[in-house]
Amino acid sequence: MLSTDASTEELMFSDAAAAQMERLVQDLGRMYHERNEALREVARAHHEALLRLSLAADFKDDDTGVHIVRIGYLAEALARLLGEPEAFCRMLRRAAPMHDIGKIGIPDGVLKKPGAYTPQERAVMNEHPRMGAEILGRSRVPLFRLAAEVALGHHERWDGSGYPARLAGQDIPLSARIVAVVDYMDALTMDRCYRKAFSDENALRMLAEQRGVAFDPRLVDLFLAHAPALLALRDRVNAKPPSFEELSEDDAPNGQWRKPQ
Repeated sequence: MLSTDASTEELMFSDAAAAQMERLVQDLGRMYHERNEALREVARAHHEALLRLSLAADFKDDDTGVHIVRIGYLAEALARLLGEPEAFCRMLRRAAPMHDIGKIGIPDGVLKKPGAYTPQERAVMNEHPRMGAEILGRSRVPLFRLAAEVALGHHERWDGSGYPARLAGQDIPLSARIVAVVDYMDALTMDRCYRKAFSDENALRMLAEQRGVAFDPRLVDLFLAHAPALLALRDRVNAKPPSFEELSEDDAPNGQWRKPQ
């Protein structure tokens, strides 16, 4: 049987050990929080740098640079209409604007050529998905891996005649299939250096003609069924484009869109 003094010493030791363990847990929790915050800050900085590079690429093709912003919001909206998880939809909004980042490496003489490409020029142009994936794909951060997937696959076609890998149907990643549809529609309805914008009506008709040819039939059907809401979203983004800070956050207020009930 322990003496009173021994029992007291044991209790004091137990209390001290518990207090030390509590401090250790608190320190670990603080270190974990600081580590995560540092990683988030690095990811935000990385994202902003890549967005600015994407914007530089977009300026080669679009005098305003708003095209890539619209693509992000429209891709998010179409993913929601498809019923994809909220986390995927939000991440796609942030990844999709980087889809054409590889165009930074395409000479202006090819990118802005008003007429048809020669076979050599077409081969140069068709390299921009691979270049984009190479720029984006050196990270283990999920956002940039998704962006690389989009960059590599958004010129593949449902019928297998696209590039760079001639993927077909559901072998094309869903993210790339979504961005392909919204990129096509948005590109048709904006002025380019080699043509004027098509009307919304003509662009929607042209999209319908590519159902099951260039694009996933489900996604075309969803876009056509919800065209008024999606085009209104485009117009809201045009009226008030979000800042780079907003684009780099998980939740950006401008142009926020929810699936109609």
